[in-house]
Amino acid sequence: MNLRHARMTRRRLLTGGSAMVATFAIAGRSSAATDVDIVVVGAGAAGIAAAHALRAAGRKPIVLEARGRVGGRAFTDTSLGPGYDAGAMFIHWAERNPWVQIARELGVETTTEPWGSGFRVFADGRPMADADRRRRRDAFNQIDRRLETVDLGARDMSIAELLSDLGPDSAPVAASGLLLSIGEESSRISARDYQRLWAGDDLVVPAGYGNLVARSAGGLDIRLNQPVEAIRWDGSTVTVATTSGELRANGCIVTVPVGVLKAGAIRFTPELPAATRDALAGLHMGALTKIALKVEGDRFGIAPGASFLEAGAPERLMNFDMFPDDRDIVIGYCGGDYARKLSEAGDEEARAHVVDLLARMVGENFRKTATALSFPAWWTDPFARGSYSICDPGHEKAREALAQPIGGRLLIAGEATAGGGAMTVGGATLAGRAAAATLARLKA
Repeated sequence: MNLRHARMTRRRLLTGGSAMVATFAIAGRSSAATDVDIVVVGAGAAGIAAAHALRAAGRKPIVLEARGRVGGRAFTDTSLGPGYDAGAMFIHWAERNPWVQIARELGVETTTEPWGSGFRVFADGRPMADADRRRRRDAFNQIDRRLETVDLGARDMSIAELLSDLGPDSAPVAASGLLLSIGEESSRISARDYQRLWAGDDLVVPAGYGNLVARSAGGLDIRLNQPVEAIRWDGSTVTVATTSGELRANGCIVTVPVGVLKAGAIRFTPELPAATRDALAGLHMGALTKIALKVEGDRFGIAPGASFLEAGAPERLMNFDMFPDDRDIVIGYCGGDYARKLSEAGDEEARAHVVDLLARMVGENFRKTATALSFPAWWTDPFARGSYSICDPGHEKAREALAQPIGGRLLIAGEATAGGGAMTVGGATLAGRAAAATLARLKA
C-alpha cells in the first residue's frame, strides 16, 4: 500500500519561510497596560486567518507570536540546503480548502502530489515477502471498511476496539497505518472523530506549504518573540501579559496548540470555565514526526521519489521518502509512542537510529553519505508539544466545546476546534476566521 494515497494522508509536516510582518516592541512592565483593540495569540495559520478577517471587518488586531517566525506547525525548513516541509505538507480536501484560493491570490503554484518512483516494504531492513506485503495491504484497508459499516450512534469507541475482532496478529498491522497518518496509537483515537474527518483531493505546494503560510501573513501587525504568559478575562477588557509587558484589549483569540494549553504555559485568571477545561481534558496531541538527512554522493541506484517502508514491527513503522523531487535529502516519517521516544532521546540518538535503518535497507556504505540532520521534534517543542490534536475515545464533542466563547471576550481557535477539518492547516484557517467573526461584533 502506498501510504501517500491513504485515506488520511496527514503524515507530512511542513515548515515555513519568513514573512513580511510588522514587528514592534511591547511597552515594559513598568508602564501602564496599553489599550489595543483585539489581541490574537499565535501567528500560525489560525492566528493569521483571524487577524486578516478582523482587519477586513474594520477591527485593529495585533498578533503576539512566541517564536521568531510565523507559520507555527506549517514550516518549510531550509537548514539542510534543500527545503522540505517539516510540518504540514498537504492542502487536504482541496475542493473546499481555503488555501487553494489563498495560493491563487498570492500567485503561488499548487499541484497534485507527483507519483513516486516505487514503493518497497522492509522487515528489519530486508525486503518483505510478497505474501506478507499483501496481508499488510489487506489489513490496512480494514479501518475504512469497518467505519463504513459500524454503527457508532450508540457509543463512541477507539479505533483499536473497532479492529479488535481482527485478532492479535492482524489488528496491530491494520492500526499501524494510523501512526503515519494520525501520528497516534489506535487505542487513543476516537472512532467517531476519525470518521467525521473530511476527505478529498490533496494538493502540494512545490515552493513549500510553510512558505505559503508565512507569505500570507504579509501586512499584519505581528510581534515576534513574544510568548504570552498570562491572560486575565474577567473584566470589561482582556489583559494579555508577555515577558515584555501587558496589553489591555477589547477581546482575545488564543490560537496556540492544545498541547501548549494543557501544559499550562498560559495562566488564565480566573481559570478557564469547567466546560473548557473538560474539553481540553478530552483532547491530546499526536506525535507525527519527520527526521530529515542530507545525503551527499552515492544514491545507490535509488530513483528519486521512491518510498521505503520499514514495517518489521507494527509499533515501529517508519517510512522514508528517498531523494524527493530529486533533492539530496531523505525524509523519515514516524508517529505515536515510537516518535515520542525518538523525540525525547534527542538529535544524536535519532540520527543514529535512522542511519542504522537505512544502512540495513541500502547497504553499509550509506553511512558515508549521510551528513547533516534536521529534526524539528514537535513533541518536545515548547511552542507545539505535539503535531496536532486528537480526540480521546468518548470525547468526540470536545472540539465543539473548546470553540465556545469564554466570558464574551475570549475565544480559543485552531485546528483543534475545526470539526471535520481538524488536524489540518485548512481547518485551522477556517476556525480562525470563525472566531474572528464572533469577536468582530464586539463593541470597540
